[in-house]
Amino acid sequence: MEQKLVHFVSLGCPKNLVDSEIMLGHLNRADYKITQDPQIADAIIVNTCGFIDSAKKESISTVLEMAEYKINGKKNMKLVVAGCLTQRYKDELVESLPEADLFIGTGEFNKITEILDEAEKLKVKKSYFNLPTYLQEEDAPRINTQAFYTAYLKIAEGCLKRCAFCAIPKIRGNLQSRTLTNITKEAKRLVAGGVKEINVVSHDFTDYGWDLRRKDPNAKESPTELLRTLSDVEGLEWIRVLYLYPDGITPEMVSLIKERKNLCKYFDMPLQHISNSVLKRMNRKMTKEHILEILKMIKTEIPDAVIRTQFIVGFPGETDEDFKELLEFVKEQEFDRVGCFEYSPEDVTPAGKMPDQVDLKIKKKRHDQLMRVQQEISFKKHKRFVGRTLPVVIEGLSDESDLLLKGRIQEQAPEIDGHVLITSGDAKLGDIVNVKITDSHDYDLVGEIVSHNQHLTH
Repeated sequence: MEQKLVHFVSLGCPKNLVDSEIMLGHLNRADYKITQDPQIADAIIVNTCGFIDSAKKESISTVLEMAEYKINGKKNMKLVVAGCLTQRYKDELVESLPEADLFIGTGEFNKITEILDEAEKLKVKKSYFNLPTYLQEEDAPRINTQAFYTAYLKIAEGCLKRCAFCAIPKIRGNLQSRTLTNITKEAKRLVAGGVKEINVVSHDFTDYGWDLRRKDPNAKESPTELLRTLSDVEGLEWIRVLYLYPDGITPEMVSLIKERKNLCKYFDMPLQHISNSVLKRMNRKMTKEHILEILKMIKTEIPDAVIRTQFIVGFPGETDEDFKELLEFVKEQEFDRVGCFEYSPEDVTPAGKMPDQVDLKIKKKRHDQLMRVQQEISFKKHKRFVGRTLPVVIEGLSDESDLLLKGRIQEQAPEIDGHVLITSGDAKLGDIVNVKITDSHDYDLVGEIVSHNQHLTH
């Protein structure tokens, strides 16, 4: 039997990427071969994102681009549209994209090989949707598509929160946490495959285990216990947590991160706003006063901690005074890194139906103003690393010059936080080496390798 070729495109967030890697694992187990050339593929799979308007447009554009390969590609090539956009729009997408052959939602993607096999037998079923209740099994096959030394580790599906601007619960369902045993086994498998750094992802790390503890009061699953368990896994050099909502950050958690050397001193907290009136309309279960308490606790306990956050400007009803309050907050707190989004009205969300929608020009103006302020802050904050010797994971040659290596410190998450450009010294891909930081730019640092001791802490 001739081996089938599959071309895969994964869009969206790291959580979606893990789904893609599980699909790849199932395909590999069923003897499908992955090809980088869509022209020769028997099937093209696009795992889409449907979170905000720009992501939806990118997903549709990519599907139409891949559809072009059907014209001159292999006979009977199948174009598969999977993921969040598919789950969110179901029937509408099936009708509006006749170019695609199969549609698979977020509750069915783990059945990718069976679905392709059915299509091969010319069964007429085109769409595969179910309630988004799939939770990664302990033995789920997965192919890590990142560099061998790093991987994402998804600990839960769905979301407990009901933020007024967010469609994730509609797309991914309610919170479902994996067990500690399940997660730890996967972490150990990743380490056995060469992984030194994991980035823990879910829609809200601080809600991890809530559903399991609700069913069983004796359940051990909690955010702090998960961090403690992962930090005990031999061979895990760096453990970084993404997406910590501030209402679940506790003194116990901060103390553990401070104490454990392989827990990165990195707090990725999407605050979204600081005006109490806006937070209330967003249905965020935090007040400005509580947020300030959490930030003070982190900075007091771990003065060198990097804090990354994101804000939404132009949320319905946001006044000039609300935005001014946010801008002053950003100036006062001097966050290390800030992402800013112009509010995008999303259907099926309460905010999409709210009155007092903010004009597009005003949203853009507020976005640009906030980011100008933050750029100056980030540059200043970067300077504090100059003169220090820090562990850096080597990621290969710099994009700027083949004569320079590049890497990341613990305080730089992959793909979003810049690099360390290395001007002298030599090391292999995936090595963790000590680098003396000699200079800083807007987003990147510059340094020189001083040793290969993998266990230096700072």
